[in-house]
Amino acid sequence: MGSNRRKSPHSPRQRVRLRAVRAVAALAVTAVAGALTAAAPAHHDPGSPPAKSPLAVGYGGAVASVDADATAAGIEVLRHGGNAVDAAVATAAALGVTEPYSSGIGGGGYFVYYDARQHKVFTVDGRETAPHSATDQLFVEDGKPLAFADAVTSGRSVGVPGTAATWQTALDAWGTRSLGQVLRPAEDIARKGFTVDATFNSQTAANQDRFKDFPATAALFLPGGQPPAVGSTLRNPQLARTYVELGARGIGAVYHGDIGADIVRTVRKPPVDPAATRVVRTGDLTTADLASYTAKKQPPTHTAYRGLDVYGPAPSSSGGTTVGEALNILEDTDLSDASQVQYLHHYIEASRIAFADRGRWVGDPAFEQVPTAGLTSQAFADSRACLVKDDAVLTSPLAPGDPAHPAACGGTGTAAPTTYEGENTTHLTVADKWGDVVAYTLTIEQTGGSAITVPGRGFLLNNELTDFSFVPANPAVHDPNLPGPGKRPRSSISPTIVLKDGRPDFAIGSPGGATIITTVLQVLTEHVDRGLPLLDAIAAPRASQRNAAATELEPALWDSPLKAELEGIGHQFTQNPEIGAATGIQRLDDGRWLAAAEPVRRGGGSAMVVRPGR
Repeated sequence: MGSNRRKSPHSPRQRVRLRAVRAVAALAVTAVAGALTAAAPAHHDPGSPPAKSPLAVGYGGAVASVDADATAAGIEVLRHGGNAVDAAVATAAALGVTEPYSSGIGGGGYFVYYDARQHKVFTVDGRETAPHSATDQLFVEDGKPLAFADAVTSGRSVGVPGTAATWQTALDAWGTRSLGQVLRPAEDIARKGFTVDATFNSQTAANQDRFKDFPATAALFLPGGQPPAVGSTLRNPQLARTYVELGARGIGAVYHGDIGADIVRTVRKPPVDPAATRVVRTGDLTTADLASYTAKKQPPTHTAYRGLDVYGPAPSSSGGTTVGEALNILEDTDLSDASQVQYLHHYIEASRIAFADRGRWVGDPAFEQVPTAGLTSQAFADSRACLVKDDAVLTSPLAPGDPAHPAACGGTGTAAPTTYEGENTTHLTVADKWGDVVAYTLTIEQTGGSAITVPGRGFLLNNELTDFSFVPANPAVHDPNLPGPGKRPRSSISPTIVLKDGRPDFAIGSPGGATIITTVLQVLTEHVDRGLPLLDAIAAPRASQRNAAATELEPALWDSPLKAELEGIGHQFTQNPEIGAATGIQRLDDGRWLAAAEPVRRGGGSAMVVRPGR
């Protein structure tokens, strides 16, 4: 790919249809078309935030994230000889400063890495775990499940954080720098501060009622009792000191030391403002829970699609299996020559089916017999694909299939609805000059996590345990995602690396709870099948079907003629103002890297390369 667009031959009829596809995609980017520059500067005035650009092309490596300061931190590591793993950890640590409501050392995530020397993909499962005292009644009181909001803002929702262990595991296996070295750019941002943008301000305002009930959170994120003003500088010297301690003492400070002791104390007795009326439940996390935590190195999921090799995270994430199954369902459908209505119809139906199977089969493999190979097999997908008709819509909740005994066009047992997941997180993609690639999605779950800041430490704690099913989605169906002792809740995180002939082609990922899976699937198919340049595929308006009666649509699709045409087939829709916030990188045929980020969603992302060049 010597240009920004995948080269693939199209008939005149296909070219007409692809122009229509791009016209729809343009609805999402018209307002920022002038901002789509070919390269973003890696250097900036220290007195002002680095400029954001959603597209950069050049040499020496690339970084894309939602935040310009974080992207610049990763670029600096690459510029000084670090590799993609070093830069990914540096970028993630900086996001813990500038995106503290979505990520940080109080959370967890999944790290997918392509090693250019071995031509092999590896993953790290850094998912949070429940306390060893947890039972399937963790979120049940008086025989009834807790209200979701009550569970979120509590010590009970906090799992053992996995982010620090993920960083160290990745650095030990594949990095070239120490943890202390790669944390320094983030320390600097935390100490000097970053410029508050409209997204940060609005996210703070949306959490103000929660944040004000926790003095440590209010002191940090509600200066003067109000959300920090757009354009103001927010500093976090507590987090800078925490990073210094983490760099000097290693992750033992979290899992065996003072930082961990502070986490446990905060979870077991959340520091609530005495004037607050909120009931904040305590958690049962212990120092033994932290001491027993490990981030798991494990093989990725693998799916062959259109001659490409697609790799993602295996369970406890459902991302790799569900994206993989949906791709396998779509494999025998010519999406490149389909109308836009038929493309969206088949994409929606494949998502619906894959989510039905996800809900029945995917949980923590340490506790559940997860049929990963069966879920990602072409034979199972073929048995499910025949459910899809060009002129009819399946009914949700759809019954799952059985990967061990694929039955053509059949389901097994009783259908169960998809349980709720929060829709925040953050994602970054990195490549280096040697050809290594990282796709890394990290999270504290809800925007603002549990809302509980560890006093004196400068970071929010996760509410990841609310990703468990509080009670079975359907009592008649086995639910693999109920809480348990030391169990990892099921995740939808889907960092994805795509290889062509054994070399990186592109990598993508997104935040968005369960919509992560559909976002990655839609970006991937619009790029591979529909011929959209990677940036256009990221910017295009989205639909998300997760085995529900109604498919969610972003406004650009809601307001387009496509909605009525899809309704004519039988689809039902509800509106979602924003689905996901993807970033990606792509290797071009001439050796350059292309980095791409959201032009608009969540305030727009930041793509940079080490040496810009056309």
